[in-house]
Amino acid sequence: MSTGPVSAPAGTVLASADLGTLLQLVPVQRAGLALLVAAVALPVVGVVIVGLDIMPVRFAMMHVALLGIAVGLVTGIDPMVCALVACALSGAGIAPLARTPGGLSGAMGLLMSLAIAAALLVLAVSGVNASGAFALLWGSILSVGTPDLVVLGVLAVVVPGLFWWRRREIGLLLYDRELAECSGVPVRALTTALLVLVAVAVAGAIRLTGALLVDALTLLPALAARRLGGSLRSITLWAIGIGVAVNLTGFLVALRLDWPPGPVLVLTAGAVALAVHLLPERRNRSWRAPASASLPSARSSH
Repeated sequence: MSTGPVSAPAGTVLASADLGTLLQLVPVQRAGLALLVAAVALPVVGVVIVGLDIMPVRFAMMHVALLGIAVGLVTGIDPMVCALVACALSGAGIAPLARTPGGLSGAMGLLMSLAIAAALLVLAVSGVNASGAFALLWGSILSVGTPDLVVLGVLAVVVPGLFWWRRREIGLLLYDRELAECSGVPVRALTTALLVLVAVAVAGAIRLTGALLVDALTLLPALAARRLGGSLRSITLWAIGIGVAVNLTGFLVALRLDWPPGPVLVLTAGAVALAVHLLPERRNRSWRAPASASLPSARSSH
């Protein structure tokens, strides 16, 4: 019987070596950094989407981004810049219709239909190769460049910064729009800012996972965090933590198994969200109550 050290299986050693080699490649490092930075901003955007009950905004902005990319291909301007500008303008444009969730949902449906029709018309009339535009549906995480990192870095600073700066007003807005107006919250300006950030964030995340799978970076961590947090602040922190864990884990698994990162990220985030929802529900107050009660105007009214 041999008493020497037992060697690891050849397949395991090879897989570890391959993963280490991949992690030394600049595109892989850039993609991992992009996912890490995205995990700081995009789950917070998911908290806004869930709080405002504007789930259709993701689909609308995907179509708007497609229109922006089509315009960029025709004009020769960077397609992703055009997508970001188009989404930002659309987010600001639909803000006046956000007085009720129903009005905003209708506006999203109209915007989605018009954007995809305009994008298809632009591509058909111009005669440009449409493969570059439709590639955004699937994403290309290893093609993330410095401009993409800059956009994600700005979002990672601006989104949490706005949340921290206006956390009480945002908490009351997500709880009740009319109550927020009565309490002196600048509802219109704040709603516009949030919708613009949501729109730009969705456009900024498209290259990472593709338009069809952007929920992995935005919505799913927020849905899991709502189950774990008892206040708007704790939910936001949970969302960021889950986003970081899901992004890095899913990316490493995809590299090791040589699978496309987008679907792996979605399945990883979905598994976490499902696992969290299987936990016994915590008996605490609604996350919105502490945020609204912390407003000076709310306290003084009692």
